[in-house]
Amino acid sequence: MSFFFIDLRPMNRSVTHVMTEFILLGFPGCWKIQIFLFSLFLVIYLLTLLGNGAIIYAVRCNPRLHTPMYFLLGNFAFLEIWYVSSTVPNMLANILSKTKAISFSGCFLQFYFFFSLGTSECLFLAVMAYDRYLAICHPLQYPAIMTGRFCGKLVSFCWLTGFLGYPIPIFFISQLPFCGPNIIDHFLCDMDPLMALSCAPAPITECIFYAQSSLVLFFTSIYILRSYILLLRAVFQVPSAAGRRKAFSTCGSHLVVVSLFYGTVMVMYVSPTYGVQTLWQKILTLVYSVMTPLFNPLIYSLRNKDMKLALRNVLFRMRVHQNS
Repeated sequence: MSFFFIDLRPMNRSVTHVMTEFILLGFPGCWKIQIFLFSLFLVIYLLTLLGNGAIIYAVRCNPRLHTPMYFLLGNFAFLEIWYVSSTVPNMLANILSKTKAISFSGCFLQFYFFFSLGTSECLFLAVMAYDRYLAICHPLQYPAIMTGRFCGKLVSFCWLTGFLGYPIPIFFISQLPFCGPNIIDHFLCDMDPLMALSCAPAPITECIFYAQSSLVLFFTSIYILRSYILLLRAVFQVPSAAGRRKAFSTCGSHLVVVSLFYGTVMVMYVSPTYGVQTLWQKILTLVYSVMTPLFNPLIYSLRNKDMKLALRNVLFRMRVHQNS
């Protein structure tokens, strides 16, 4: 009698576990803390949608705001709505979820939109700095340079560059084998936590991704800094003290928001984060992904007389419509 024995051990060693979902741990704390965080982030999210949505509506409905500056501002507000929506709704659902799970495809989709929209934001900030530089330093040449057609090209460049720059590297990252634990100690799918879960090193892909992100951050931040230095130099040449204070206050508030955004982003993606605690990484990510979209409409719009007048007209129409 003959016996046939099939050794399954080599086969078991060659089988790679296919991961279908990740677990986003989010923020630590008891249930009361989770409810507090849910309420806080929900209020911030609604205020962000309301503020940026009001700017879009005002720019679209008020003919006085049909200028390149406000066209850029309206697109920027639209970008901020999508940027905060790429993380906060899933974060809110995750806080109340018992499993805290996100699908594999959903994780990488969030990863793609988060970085694409973030890159577009960097480019929009640079374009808006260029627009203000032309308007203040070259007011006579501004109408001839910043035409509607040229402004449309700049906006298209910001959107297309942001969304066409990351599909290939993120696709290669998604093809890596994730055979270890599927727990991500973060509230979103980010580069470092995902690479930590991969069981195969990918130094070339990782290097290309970080080089691409660093170049965008470096060149846009240098250009914005240069533009505002030239702006401030022009401001100090204004003969009126009141005019200098107004222009300096506007430029200073813009620089505060830009510095807040770029400072936190560079800590996360340019400088090494191995020594930074996980909780601080989450807080830094919150600052540039959740807080700056809330502050931007306040800084870029509510300090502008034309925008404040347009927003008052919007609120007046809403009240008339409710009372009628």
